[in-house]
Amino acid sequence: MGLFEKLRAELIDIVEWVDDSHAALVWRFPRYHNQIKYGAQLIVRPGQTAVFVHQGKIADVFSPGRHTLETKNLPVLSTLAGWKFGFDSPFKAEVYFVSTRLVTDLKWGTPNPVLIRDPDFGPIRVRAFGTFTLRAVDARALLQELVGTDSIFEVDEVGVLLRSIIGQAFADLVATADLSVVDLAANQNDLAEKLRKIVVERVDDEYGLDVPALFIVNVSVPEEVEKALDSRSSMRVIDDLAAYQQYQVGAATKVAAANPAGGIAAGGIGVGMGLAMAGRMAPGPQAPAVPQAPPPPPPPPAWHVVQGGQATGPFTLDDLARAAASGTLRADTLVWTVGMPSWAPVSQVPQLAGIVR
Repeated sequence: MGLFEKLRAELIDIVEWVDDSHAALVWRFPRYHNQIKYGAQLIVRPGQTAVFVHQGKIADVFSPGRHTLETKNLPVLSTLAGWKFGFDSPFKAEVYFVSTRLVTDLKWGTPNPVLIRDPDFGPIRVRAFGTFTLRAVDARALLQELVGTDSIFEVDEVGVLLRSIIGQAFADLVATADLSVVDLAANQNDLAEKLRKIVVERVDDEYGLDVPALFIVNVSVPEEVEKALDSRSSMRVIDDLAAYQQYQVGAATKVAAANPAGGIAAGGIGVGMGLAMAGRMAPGPQAPAVPQAPPPPPPPPAWHVVQGGQATGPFTLDDLARAAASGTLRADTLVWTVGMPSWAPVSQVPQLAGIVR
């Protein structure tokens, strides 16, 4: 520091911090050789705390207001410096201003997927991200544990530490929450509050920081797990398969009448279905009485097909073959018939595997 700065420091009798950056958490008041005039005015604004440090030891702490720096206002510093009957001006001390205002819009996320054990799907990796707020509540602990001798300490310097703590706490929380992947989204608010409390316990006493609010914005799973969840939801919608099939037979008749060339009907299945239903409904001529004949062989299996997210049918094997030849029936098309435990792709049904390429 040059001569001009030295003279200027000896003339200034106001110690204050005007912060307009919103990025600094701690700022050290600059003064030549840390000299402060006796009787100087200390101005601590709302959202600030001033801390005096003498030879590496934290002395007096001042809350917001205007303070005259005298022996009676510096009892701890007076004891540390051995002032019994006052002191000569100037005196030496470092003054740190700590911002106690709320810092908002801080972001956190899990850098790596967190492994949880889902009761339905087994081990699954999930990711999460969100936001949190931060406030300094204990200036002494903050200076001792994080700031040290830095002249300025910004929020970003502690942000990495906090994001690591939040990520680790989230992993510990979901591992013991006993929730499925489906339930995680429904319990985000409850999980966020539990996560905040765990984080506060780890940073409050040790670093003098508080996290007043923490939010979980999203919990995501790998794409293949999302597809499996969608498939399971679709199957549960048609859980009562017999009743669903009866409903779809009636609904498919109306659809075929309104759009006879649409969907699988273009491959001939719609025509076959219409003929089959017409044969059932149209009365035929009365046949003459004939001697008792053996019962006819059992009819071929009736197949049902998922088309456009809807179940259609029943169709014969010939109908399916014509649809496969026209390209409307593919290897991954879901089909079902009596005796099958659930819907399955055509390529996995032995009776149909030969009709598709």
